[in-house]
Amino acid sequence: MNTRPSPKVPAPTALSALVDAALARAASGAAAHAEDWPDPSAAAALPRELWNAALGDVACDVLSRPSRLFRARLAELSWRLADGRGEPPALAAALVEIVHAGSLIVDDIEDGSTERRGAPALHLAHGLPRALNAGNWMYFWALRLVDDLEATPLTRERITREIVRAMHDCHLGQALDLSVSVGRLAPSAVYRTVASVTMLKTGALTELAARLGARVAGASEPRAEALARFGRRLGFGLQMLDDFGNLSGGSEGNAGKALEDLYNGRPTWPWALAVRALPAARFAELQGRARSVARGPGRGREDDREDVRARGLAAELQIAVGLAGRREASAYLRAALDDLAGQVGPRPELALVAAEIERLERSYG
Repeated sequence: MNTRPSPKVPAPTALSALVDAALARAASGAAAHAEDWPDPSAAAALPRELWNAALGDVACDVLSRPSRLFRARLAELSWRLADGRGEPPALAAALVEIVHAGSLIVDDIEDGSTERRGAPALHLAHGLPRALNAGNWMYFWALRLVDDLEATPLTRERITREIVRAMHDCHLGQALDLSVSVGRLAPSAVYRTVASVTMLKTGALTELAARLGARVAGASEPRAEALARFGRRLGFGLQMLDDFGNLSGGSEGNAGKALEDLYNGRPTWPWALAVRALPAARFAELQGRARSVARGPGRGREDDREDVRARGLAAELQIAVGLAGRREASAYLRAALDDLAGQVGPRPELALVAAEIERLERSYG
């Protein structure tokens, strides 16, 4: 059993090196099947700068920006808790970060976001067509990288299926998130909608990170399922914290996204708790204010009064449920960790998991 004091995660330089390797394969021209061109003698590797302009610049940009990398950390911790031998494969941790980074590009386009990880959103920095294509390419690139994992063919097949399932579920959650306005949602459906979006969008991806670590370690099915359940519950709890953080300064590295959920009319955890904590008339009043604040993704601010209304609504929600919500999220995360401990027994790695949860809680403000 490996008990290193801290998990290793792929550095931005290592992720950029994977981009370089992917584009080197593309530059080789094999996929272009030059042997079938009218003039096969014209076959030669395209200049690398063409591929950088096409994909490399966007992919390296998003992967090199500051990130918590907690999905990569979770993949390694899951590998250790599954009694993996030798060194944890860095590629397994990188896979989930690549999928996540691709989803961030697409999400920011759909949300009309202006900032990502302390810099302009990728579609603003590189143009919407290139950014959108690069984000989608990263999904498929991750699937191609599964072939490079040092694992049995059966394990690689399972991992491929699990990546596809996670991306499918994430898109279900995103579809629901984009189509629902919390200001017009029936109160009886608010909690269920928020919980469904959270589990599908965030829980599915953190579950994938835990599954990847367990699979490459050769975990038994009971152990893999225990780690997968912890992974999705970890993502669920952290999304709760992120939603409350969005009412104030935004999460670490994404301060420019503060109040974005209110402007986009998103169903989030402050609303899920408010619908249960407040009298019906008071909740209906807040929903009315939500309708007046929501402007839809990509729409510019009309005037400073709109900001005042949004900040006022955020303050009301913070007063009503902010403290209780953070406490509930923390209790949920502790319960998830306790449940995992009950499944895997006393393990020194659990202290690393607990420390990681504490670090993440602080990062969400």
